[in-house]
Amino acid sequence: MTDIRDTDLIESVADALQFISYYHPMDYIRALGEAYEAEQSPAAKDAIAQILTNSRMCAEGHRPICQDTGIVTVFVRWGQECRLTGDRSLQEVVDEGVRRAYLHPENRLRASILADPAFTRRNTRDNTPSVLHVEMVPGNTVSVDVAAKGGGSENKSKFKMMNPSDSIVDWVLEMIPQMGAGWCPPGMLGIGIGGTAEKAMLLAKQSLMGAIDMGQLRARGPRNDIESLRIELMDKVNALGIGAQGLGGLSTVLDVKILDWPTHAASKPVAMIPNCAATRHAHFTLDGSGPVYLEAPKLAEWPQVDWKPDKAAIRVDLDTLTPEVVRSWKHGDRLLLNGKMLTGRDAAHKRIKDMLDAGEPLPVDFWGRVIYYVGPVDPVGEEVVGPAGPTTATRMDKFTRMMLDQGLLAMVGKAERGPAATEAIAEAGSAYLMAVGGAAYLVARAIKGSRVVGFEDLGMEAIYEFEVADFPVTVAVDAEGQNVHQLAPLVWREKIARAGEGLLQPA
Repeated sequence: MTDIRDTDLIESVADALQFISYYHPMDYIRALGEAYEAEQSPAAKDAIAQILTNSRMCAEGHRPICQDTGIVTVFVRWGQECRLTGDRSLQEVVDEGVRRAYLHPENRLRASILADPAFTRRNTRDNTPSVLHVEMVPGNTVSVDVAAKGGGSENKSKFKMMNPSDSIVDWVLEMIPQMGAGWCPPGMLGIGIGGTAEKAMLLAKQSLMGAIDMGQLRARGPRNDIESLRIELMDKVNALGIGAQGLGGLSTVLDVKILDWPTHAASKPVAMIPNCAATRHAHFTLDGSGPVYLEAPKLAEWPQVDWKPDKAAIRVDLDTLTPEVVRSWKHGDRLLLNGKMLTGRDAAHKRIKDMLDAGEPLPVDFWGRVIYYVGPVDPVGEEVVGPAGPTTATRMDKFTRMMLDQGLLAMVGKAERGPAATEAIAEAGSAYLMAVGGAAYLVARAIKGSRVVGFEDLGMEAIYEFEVADFPVTVAVDAEGQNVHQLAPLVWREKIARAGEGLLQPA
């Protein structure tokens, strides 16, 4: 019998979660580097450059790749000849590792987990509990997969109980455009086929623990139907032209992973879960000899990509911004924001609505201002603010008209806006600006000052005022309602169709 000390598991989980907060898996970085070299869309290439630059900065500075440091999922394969020491349950032991990782004083991670999810949605303050899956297997070791999944990509998960004769390919191609860009492509798609409804979802999540190997698969050729399906889906998804951050381009996904399981004769459950540009997972095995510490990758392995602002980008003074200037912007324009802008996301918008409905005065005047949808990581050391990338803008769609009525001039977030928000933006002569998801540490460098100006009790969801210098954004919806997330993919879908399959391969 092998004794697995609870303290060893705690230390190993904590180390792995800190590790994946600032180190991308190198298979992802290599694949993204190849996508960068092959990309022909200037907007998508710029977005990938920001993600790669951000990744290297985080590896050097040991700070989170993304401000959304995720909900922790842990897969444990427990050898039947192993015994866990101590008097705590496995869930309690794993959660103690999560707690230590997220409260680490040198790299504090954002606590995003809420208890009582249907009602009070109270933050647990330490990102626990984790989601734990355990399988008993033969052997005298314990194998652990640790992942931290951001809400933007997790929220795009899809499931369908298909008829046995239904096409999986057709369903995936129907779902991908509906997912929009809130999952921060380019990333991976995890697909689970078979079992029951919950088994298919679990298979999809487990598949994302695998390394990106599409290049090797293409080189040797598929050996079975699942591998053929992976290649077919990869090519057909990329042919949609959605591209990095939904800006139109060649690389929407870097790999498609599939796991399957036997199912009932009347059923065909299929699940799909995307992994974002901040893909985070690590793997270790305990044998009773002590905790496991992951080996840091070599910085020389990162592609030599050093993002700099586009020389053609328009510098904007937020402190003197006028409706006339906003109306002069066109979709696709690249801007560099300077001056003061407010922040706010789900909880702040909900409270603003409640106060307006009750006839109460707001703590902040939004007239003539720009708001950034963000929930930053707490700063450490001399930082003004921790990693502070954008959150998914569509979650604020239902509040958009209300905020525009308060005199808001523009909004900054990630991914697309829905039809109602786009209509409200056009009617108000406002604009929606997109920052790159997956570049949180890079973006934070443009934030030179930060102070709470409203709803301090909401923590990371409070209203801040940021002082920014050359904060990079793209005009995603202009004052005429022209939407780059609708228009650019159509252009690139056509280009890819005209060029044929050769354009989908790395150059």
